[in-house]
Amino acid sequence: MPGTVAVLGLGEAGGAFARDLVAAGVTVRGYDPAVAATGGVVATGSEAEAARGADLVLSVNSSSAAIEALQAGLAGVGPGATWADLNTASPGTKRQLAALAAGRGVPFADVAIMAPVPGRGLRVPMLATGTAADTVAELLNPLGAAVEVLAGEAGLAAERKLLRSVFFKGMSAAVVEALSAARAAGCEDWLHKIVVGELTAADAATVDRLVDGSHRHAVRRTAEMTAAAEMLAELGVRADVAIAARDQLRNLAQDC
Repeated sequence: MPGTVAVLGLGEAGGAFARDLVAAGVTVRGYDPAVAATGGVVATGSEAEAARGADLVLSVNSSSAAIEALQAGLAGVGPGATWADLNTASPGTKRQLAALAAGRGVPFADVAIMAPVPGRGLRVPMLATGTAADTVAELLNPLGAAVEVLAGEAGLAAERKLLRSVFFKGMSAAVVEALSAARAAGCEDWLHKIVVGELTAADAATVDRLVDGSHRHAVRRTAEMTAAAEMLAELGVRADVAIAARDQLRNLAQDC
């Protein structure tokens, strides 16, 4: 069990992790330029100050701040400490972070948060890769965390998370757009029931049917989604997903 953990970023996710770590009896040193440290978290004035004396550093900022946070924090990382980056960044960024950490002799883990943090906190499912993945799991899991280790280099955890995001966030966007259009057309309840029915009836064959149908009927479906995008425009609803679907189907038709 780590004696001291630094948490960089005390927003929704980082704040929840920090609170759970404090409750587990860990000394938590926190830094966030926009959010004050509360609930037993030791406030610090910089990334390097937070990392000083920590056994484990959890960077829970944003993808745009991940590199800057690492570069700023490395000055305070002591011998034997591990850096875990939990930001939702691209695999390439994670590999860049790993290289920067390796250049300073700091063990690094790419940790992907695989579900919403609210309501779960430190118990949220996480996937870790990189040279320090096992260390992160060994330090956090006894405290109630659920870190699964995936063998391989940093970036693989981020890759799995973002591949999953393409599906889930893409599906969410399609549902939001479709229901917005149905609301404008005065039949939101009708379409809501259809969406629920399709999602609850899905099984292993559904994925194959969706993929095969998109390729087999790409030409016809391109025309269909062109008409759907025109309809949304007539309803005064943005057709972001409908247009993207039309363009993807058009590309599939050209590849056939």
